[in-house]
Amino acid sequence: MSPTIIVVGVVVLAVVYLVATYNGFIVLAARIKGALSNIDVQLKRRADLIPNLVETVKGYAKHEKEVFENVTKARASLMGAGTLKEKADANNQVTSALKTLFAVAEAYPQLQSSDNFKDLQRQLEDTEDKVAYSRQFYNTNVLEYNTRVQTFPSAILANMFGFKQYDFFQATEEERKNVQVKF
Repeated sequence: MSPTIIVVGVVVLAVVYLVATYNGFIVLAARIKGALSNIDVQLKRRADLIPNLVETVKGYAKHEKEVFENVTKARASLMGAGTLKEKADANNQVTSALKTLFAVAEAYPQLQSSDNFKDLQRQLEDTEDKVAYSRQFYNTNVLEYNTRVQTFPSAILANMFGFKQYDFFQATEEERKNVQVKF
């Protein structure tokens, strides 16, 4: 075998590796953006359900004004969030406000038996599950992408083409606390 063929073969393999690695970064970045978009869709769905839920509870619990205001403020923060951190913070505010709203709802047996309230609660729980799944899918893709950005030899290519790490969608300290159940 001539040295020219060997050199050409090595160059071809190097080019194939570079193209495959570059395309891998592009595919992973697209997955991350798609996963973030899925989170946005679920957060929007959640925000759209909140006014209906608030109105349903308001009909039964007219004197709980502060609770309704907090839920409304949290929803507005969620709708106005732009960055990943803002979305995560707003999501946590909504979660906290909804916990309070559901705690208020527990004090009204007629509300608990309302079909409209049950349906809204079920839809919201379904959306919460979808948000959790979307966050998990996003973080899985970020983990794979960030690993490639940091590991050799793909890190060299990542630096050459300016591929930067993505942030994870993280839980807050409040969400990490152990739940205390008391009877």
